[in-house]
Amino acid sequence: MTLTSPARRAVLVAVVTLALSACSNGTAAPTGSGDAGPPRNGGSLVFAITPGTSCLNPQASPNSTTTATIARAIVDSLVAQDADGRLYPWLAEKWEVTDGGRGYLFTLRKDVKFHDGTPFDAAAVKANFDHIVRPETKSQYAASLFGGAYEGTEVIDRHTAKVIFSRPFAPFLQATSTANLGIQSPKALAEFGDKLCAGGEYTVGTGPFRAERHIKNQGVELVRNPDYAWGPDIEGRKGPAHLDRLTFRFLPEETVRVGALTSGQAQVAVLPVTSVGRVSKDPSYAYHQRRQPGESDSLFLNTSRAPFDNEGVRRAFLRAIDLDPIIKGVYFGVYERAWSPLSPATLGYEPSLEGSWKHDRAEAERLLDAAGWTGRDSAGYRTRDGRRLTVEWPYLDQSAQANSVGEAIQADVKKVGIELVRRSIDTGTYWDLLHNGRYDIWQIGYVRAEPDVLTGFFLSTSLPNSGGQNAARVGDPQVDAWLREGAASTDEAARVRAYQQVQRWAVEKAVVLPLAVTATTVGASRSVQGLAFDADGRPLFTGVWLTTS
Repeated sequence: MTLTSPARRAVLVAVVTLALSACSNGTAAPTGSGDAGPPRNGGSLVFAITPGTSCLNPQASPNSTTTATIARAIVDSLVAQDADGRLYPWLAEKWEVTDGGRGYLFTLRKDVKFHDGTPFDAAAVKANFDHIVRPETKSQYAASLFGGAYEGTEVIDRHTAKVIFSRPFAPFLQATSTANLGIQSPKALAEFGDKLCAGGEYTVGTGPFRAERHIKNQGVELVRNPDYAWGPDIEGRKGPAHLDRLTFRFLPEETVRVGALTSGQAQVAVLPVTSVGRVSKDPSYAYHQRRQPGESDSLFLNTSRAPFDNEGVRRAFLRAIDLDPIIKGVYFGVYERAWSPLSPATLGYEPSLEGSWKHDRAEAERLLDAAGWTGRDSAGYRTRDGRRLTVEWPYLDQSAQANSVGEAIQADVKKVGIELVRRSIDTGTYWDLLHNGRYDIWQIGYVRAEPDVLTGFFLSTSLPNSGGQNAARVGDPQVDAWLREGAASTDEAARVRAYQQVQRWAVEKAVVLPLAVTATTVGASRSVQGLAFDADGRPLFTGVWLTTS
């Protein structure tokens, strides 16, 4: 998962719900039957999805899959990214990296209008980026995509904007492809103010669909933008969407979501792993799976306090866990076992970590003995100086699968004498514990097709109380140097080397236990043609059409 809480949980939900075609790492190529004939215009499609966060403004919400998926249909970005990491023109016809990596000069399209009729131009780019980093926006994710180095946006002329950073910042170009940095109408940003999180008619973009309304706890309804003519090349079309209407229906219960698909109430649905086997084998449906890039679903061990301030105890914890059968059993082979904090679907993934450590109960016992935890109490747990070896793992609501993983880990570490206390907490407690570091284990995942996602988790200054995700609370000057090198270099090979060093360090120091590589799992009626996916594995609906209305 990503962070955990309604906000963080939404990020977690992102990791727990949605990535690779059933048989490959996946591309954004539209899917469908080759004998369906030419595309047909018209019709309505219902997408059954988890509710996600309460804030539907991608500029303010956390890295929520639900918010980003809805926003992607409404809001366009400066550039587009395909599933292989390539960048394409979108609202920007071209771009140039200047000033040694400190400047990004965007040449913008001249034929684009927002849904409210106002023109898209360089002033709109400036208004959006300035709005995102403004403290009163209270951005929980989008602002972090500027790396804390945004100096401003200069309007060179009506159709040329230059974004300026205080230092070279290579991850920014990919960031401009995300829905979180998508360009909204400046008029709407100014007029709607604190209503933006409500989404619906308050989200005004230039995208293929226009938001019509948001019914709280039920869903969001969109209608076709007939003027749309500027889609990115990765979707294979630039014109208006085929569908007249697109509805996102919020269905938190997994069985209800699957039932909506099988009963025909929805034409596309996010599937729980428990239903993937049945739906994927049913010829009535098409099954799509995309491996998610970014931060794998992982457990971060708090190195700032005992007992995980001891590297030997951290290593013992990892080696006590027989992870392969846990992940295979709980996720039915849909999610892979993770070996690195970075997903294999991300540029810079370090493959040498695969198989680099194994379950080894005897080694775990030896490490705990060496750390001084040699006593045993009446319950069989290890003790030192009369104190039991206990670690706490607080969590918000979990899926049944995530809960099963936790229980299995709890049982494994008990075998070597570690008491693992798992505690369900409320939202307020969540933030208090996270910000103040009062936990031993924190579970997080994060979806983003850019290796700089590691900066949020391992940079010494990226602590949770300052908006970061460094839940292991690590602070190593060498790691900071690698992360800064990866962010500053425009040489892809150099970037890859830097981020791979970070991954190896994180695993060697046992500050993280990567659990699973999560995936987007979607089932669709056979009537649905042209369904594509973006770099983050999220569905795209611009080219979707129905064989039956």
